[in-house]
Amino acid sequence: EVMGRFALEITCRHIDGCRDPLENAHNVYVLLEADSADATADMNGELQAALGDVLQQGLAEDAVIAQNESQRENFWRLRESIPEAQKFEGGSIKHDVAVPVSKVAQFIERALEQVKRELPDVRPVMFGHLGDGNLHFNMSQPKGADAKAFMQNWGRINRLMHDLAHEMGGTFSAEHGIGILKTDDMQRYKSATEIDLMRALKEALDPKAILNPAKVLPLAKNKAKSTPEGTGKKG
Repeated sequence: EVMGRFALEITCRHIDGCRDPLENAHNVYVLLEADSADATADMNGELQAALGDVLQQGLAEDAVIAQNESQRENFWRLRESIPEAQKFEGGSIKHDVAVPVSKVAQFIERALEQVKRELPDVRPVMFGHLGDGNLHFNMSQPKGADAKAFMQNWGRINRLMHDLAHEMGGTFSAEHGIGILKTDDMQRYKSATEIDLMRALKEALDPKAILNPAKVLPLAKNKAKSTPEGTGKKG
């Protein structure tokens, strides 16, 4: 898992029992959990050796290893409490993008540059699943800003982030899916052939349109929106 500095700051600020596990502040934090099917494996020793190599190579500035289950839970609380903590910081423009793992660092750098150019005082809340390239690259409103006015930037900033993820071989929607809100994005980033194929599969598996109706796939052109019963009549 990965967390940006501001994401950690607001979690420590608003969530009881959370604190920075390292002595000095850092721009990016990585949470790594090691496990093995081999009950005799010395995972603590292997992790210490791996972290020693990483620190020696200058790939990390500091590290700490949980010494018991309580410390492990505290580390995970930091990561898992970020969405809750963000609510206390006002309006938030959210993203659920994914890029190839090898391009995560590049995406973060370019995304920060683009957002700061558009909204200089915005406060990025970056966190996500580093292991599969899935990032929640959210934007909290500037301090003292009007939340409603800030949220008017949603579409513009979404477009910037989604275009960048697509350009880098990634996707505009990862673990949280398409739903209703991202059907327009589906049309923008997927070809007509891809959408037609997905629609054909949907109709084959769900001919009566009773499984998540009107979700994920944009409606076909010149085709009336159907009710779950497929009658086309309005209730």
